[in-house]
Amino acid sequence: MRVLVRMGLVCVCAAASMMAQEEQEKNDGPTNEKAQRTYQRARSERLVIPALEGYKKADEQDGGHCYGCQREMIRLGTRLGDWKVAEKAASEMVAEATDARSGALARYQLASVLMAEGFQKKNGEDFFARAHEELTKALAQAAEGRTTFADACYMNGKVLAQLHKDDEARAMFERYVALKPDNGVNKRRAQRYLSNIELARARMAPAFEVTTMDGRQLSMDELQGKVVLVDFWATWCQPCREAMPHIRNVAKKLQGEPLLVLSVSVDTDEKAWKEFVAKNEMTWAQYFDGGFTGPLAKAFSVHSIPHTFTIDSDGVLQDEQIGDGAIEGKLKKLIARARELPSMGRDVNCEMTRSRD
Repeated sequence: MRVLVRMGLVCVCAAASMMAQEEQEKNDGPTNEKAQRTYQRARSERLVIPALEGYKKADEQDGGHCYGCQREMIRLGTRLGDWKVAEKAASEMVAEATDARSGALARYQLASVLMAEGFQKKNGEDFFARAHEELTKALAQAAEGRTTFADACYMNGKVLAQLHKDDEARAMFERYVALKPDNGVNKRRAQRYLSNIELARARMAPAFEVTTMDGRQLSMDELQGKVVLVDFWATWCQPCREAMPHIRNVAKKLQGEPLLVLSVSVDTDEKAWKEFVAKNEMTWAQYFDGGFTGPLAKAFSVHSIPHTFTIDSDGVLQDEQIGDGAIEGKLKKLIARARELPSMGRDVNCEMTRSRD
């Protein structure tokens, strides 16, 4: 089954990661006794829709003050495309913010939801415009709280690019690059956007850097010029086992072409994974992600397997499939393009850094 790529989910997941430290400082659950019981039932619920309904109910019972409920409403609402719920929860976070710093983070979270929603709507311009407004306020509040908010600059650049305000978008990416002291994957992605603003409008694959089983270091933005097939699987997944010979055939048949096949295991037993890979002669690039909560599974918003992503030589997501679908024809077309065209020539973790006096 072919599905649309939900790139906006990456933004929301990134925002959630950034806010992890802030969350530790908050009382996660509700204070209302009845809401607490509802909240605990929602936390133990394994099905997504009933869990979301539970968090919504707990938040209502707590008068809209349950931060943990709101966080889960955003996460699950975005996953299900229930934008009304996700927006409501993010707006409650903004209303509950008690200082400039928490206000900036809450507005960033709301902007993340709006940006994700914009990507999913047929005409997303209004949502991108609203996201830009929230990010502008987030940056102002961050400055008021004597902080620099690099990731708000980055997201604002992406939003402005969607609105075709290219000069303003470049200014935001330049500001982000200046604020980042390292040369990590996210900074390199922003530099790519500066060199080609069109990429900032594209559905780019998440930036990542991994070390494969054989010790190779792979970075998404250093693979430009190559087509990339990312294959999420697990040893315990029977459909994945059935699809594996197909992946092996693709890797073998297209060996020597500008193509990288990267299989990402969501196993939790690393020893079992290594034994399976060796036994089945899986000689192409292999990476152990450690479950559906692993960094790559979260970045690509993977919740079911087998799940493949086909990425062109500029790093743009071209195809996503759940299940064992036909991918060879698509790969051959992208490889032919990669041979003929020069690469367009480098994403963003969330970081808020306190300014020095």
